Amino acid sequence: MYPNLKLQLWRTGIRQNLLAKMLDLDETVLSKIVNGYREPNPELRAKIATLLQREESWLFEPVERQKPL
Repeated sequence: MYPNLKLQLWRTGIRQNLLAKMLDLDETVLSKIVNGYREPNPELRAKIATLLQREESWLFEPVERQKPL
C-alpha cells in the first residue's frame, strides 16, 4: 500500500478517477496501484509523481500489510 500516494491525492483534491483519465489508464488499474496490489512501471511512476508534484520515492514508499490475527 502507498499511503503517501493516497495522502497526496487527498491534498491535491484529485480523485482517482480523474488521475486515471489524466494518465489514460483504467480506474481499476490505478486503484490497484494506490492500494499496493499492483506495481507501476518506472515510466508510470514518473508520470504520477509529475502530475501530483511530489518526489517519486516519497509517493511510492511502501507500507507492509499487517496479517490478520
